[in-house]
Amino acid sequence: MANENLGNAKKAKNDEFYTQFSDIQKEMNAYLEYNPDVFRDKTVLLPCDDPEWSNFTKYFAQNFEALGLKKLISTSYAPDSKPDAIPYQPTLFEMESPGYDPEKTQTKGKIFTLTHDKTGDNVINVDDLEWSYLEGGGDFRSEEITKLRDEADIIVTNPPFSLFREFLVWLVEADKDFVIIGNMNAITYKEVFPLIMSNKMWLGVTANGSDLVFRVPEGYEVSDSDKLKAEKLGYIGEYTRLGNACWFTTLDHGRRHEPLSLMTEQDNIKYNNAIGSDGYSRYDNYDAIEVPRTDAIPSNYSGVMGVPISFLSKYNPDQFEILGATQRGCHELVPDTKKYDSYWEMRQDGKPTGSSGGKTNENANLVGNDGKKNYFVNSEGHVIQSAYQRIFIKHKQVTK
Repeated sequence: MANENLGNAKKAKNDEFYTQFSDIQKEMNAYLEYNPDVFRDKTVLLPCDDPEWSNFTKYFAQNFEALGLKKLISTSYAPDSKPDAIPYQPTLFEMESPGYDPEKTQTKGKIFTLTHDKTGDNVINVDDLEWSYLEGGGDFRSEEITKLRDEADIIVTNPPFSLFREFLVWLVEADKDFVIIGNMNAITYKEVFPLIMSNKMWLGVTANGSDLVFRVPEGYEVSDSDKLKAEKLGYIGEYTRLGNACWFTTLDHGRRHEPLSLMTEQDNIKYNNAIGSDGYSRYDNYDAIEVPRTDAIPSNYSGVMGVPISFLSKYNPDQFEILGATQRGCHELVPDTKKYDSYWEMRQDGKPTGSSGGKTNENANLVGNDGKKNYFVNSEGHVIQSAYQRIFIKHKQVTK
């Protein structure tokens, strides 16, 4: 499964998931449609890359003139800096270059830059990239790469999954625009959610809720189901798919300002009749209603609503206000009104699942038991239901 792939990558520090050119192109096109000059006269940095064949490098080098770039910088990690990396074999491109140094090829990262027409063909493109070895291994946290970050205007990359939080902090502390790929579940991280809630970062345009296909190193273990799904999308060989990968960005785009279609009062009546006479369920420990699907958000409710994290792919900051979330200490504006110090997970047949009690409300979103899933019983015999992570929102215009 996609979540398992991301988790396994994090545990094994196997972070080499390589983004497809078409996915990069689709995402960048969305920003260009909203603002054709978004990259004009900008220096773009692509850290955490492998510039010799990286699709990020290829895209920005190939479109250097069309985008109106001022400068392109792309850096890579040294082979020796990758835990459990497959033995590195220099490419012919590297070995035949004047700057090739066999003593550096294992221990030093590389830097590729593009600023002008080097070949004299009156076109600035991938053929004009110039490269050299870095002084260090290419770690984004190093002083060397941090200086490049400070020089750049926009940073674009697919950072190592295991270092996503650290990488985001590194970006934010420099107050740089960025477009990066991450796991949708990262929305709940304490380093991430406050940025989304304060509209300092948001989801990109493409891939949210759909599969992204990544190339993986030879020998990387890919499940049969993920390999088959990648093949159905036209990718044969060393590829996997991730169903919950998404783009995080500070660049504005048109999708972000499209009003979300909401349930009318007539729709609300039909929905309430379908789920029971009480209508929308209320949380047992939050003063808010449970909205299980984005397309079930009522148009006429003025109170607080808990919605799935997938809502963020359709979030319009002109239409809604984000107030908090149910987990990881992100519910200050929607306080937890009831505590359960100890509770036990039960199956529908009334038998314990084996999970221990003592979990906190930051690890579960508690609503009334609907008889469909496993549930929790607290020490007082109160039956509660564990639901998925929810984000608390409120209409900006509805007052009744």
